[in-house]
Amino acid sequence: MIIAQISDTHIKRKGRLLHHMIDTARYLKRAVRRLNGLDPRPQVVLATGDLVESGKPKEYKRLRKLLDELEIPLYVIPGNHDDRERFREAFSDHRYLPGTGRYVQYVIEDYPVRLIGLDSLREGRSGGELDPLRLYWLDTRLAEQPSRPTVVFLHHPPFRTGIRSVDALGFRGVEEFAGVIRRHPQVLRVVAGHIHRPLQVPWAGTYASTAPSTAHQIVLELRERRPLGFVLEPPGFALHVWQPQSGLVSYACFTDAPGSVIDYPGCGDLRARGGAEYPPGITTFVAVDRAAS
Repeated sequence: MIIAQISDTHIKRKGRLLHHMIDTARYLKRAVRRLNGLDPRPQVVLATGDLVESGKPKEYKRLRKLLDELEIPLYVIPGNHDDRERFREAFSDHRYLPGTGRYVQYVIEDYPVRLIGLDSLREGRSGGELDPLRLYWLDTRLAEQPSRPTVVFLHHPPFRTGIRSVDALGFRGVEEFAGVIRRHPQVLRVVAGHIHRPLQVPWAGTYASTAPSTAHQIVLELRERRPLGFVLEPPGFALHVWQPQSGLVSYACFTDAPGSVIDYPGCGDLRARGGAEYPPGITTFVAVDRAAS
């Protein structure tokens, strides 16, 4: 099973640029085109929050027009730039989303890997939050199928990144979240967005990772007391590839893959015997899940 992940698309309404300089819609359009053209094509796309910039209806209208070009099933969760109610309205035709309730979280049972979308939005704050109600819901859902390979996805990463201006935003309930994950060894990966960079770390007995933004990336600034900034490094997405014999392998991918595939000397025989051709512009950033190691 191949799971694609896009994040932090930050779509503005038509005619507006993010920070008066970034055409996030154009970048998302390119990402959608790239995802549709992958071979083999992913079974699902997870969109891990901050899908629009200000949570406004016109932004969601433009977002839907762009995402409707995807030819792959899409599963969405909100981030701190999203508005829950307008988010629900914008995706009201996505039947997996709960129509009522305080939070936007759900389980997808239709694939070899179970997918659990978790709402980490904290009203009026940039940092994340998982209160006892959300954690109880997650613990209960995980307990339903303790042997089923599972990926949990949310917007806010549950680990410190080393980028101090990001870490200062905080995450309420992160220790309790880690406790829930530790109780459920079937969790292959916790995947998030928010950081606009591909990161990964061993966490709570499994791995946690983030995807790059489909548009701009956060400046990799590890010094103290530096303001948060962005940089137009190559936009991208993540691929999480699950195989029963080898576990879950995660990749950071560029939206615009440079160049063509060139065989190493002596590898032609491998292809003749049916060896797979690796797509250009893809870099492995997490090797395997704990079950396979």
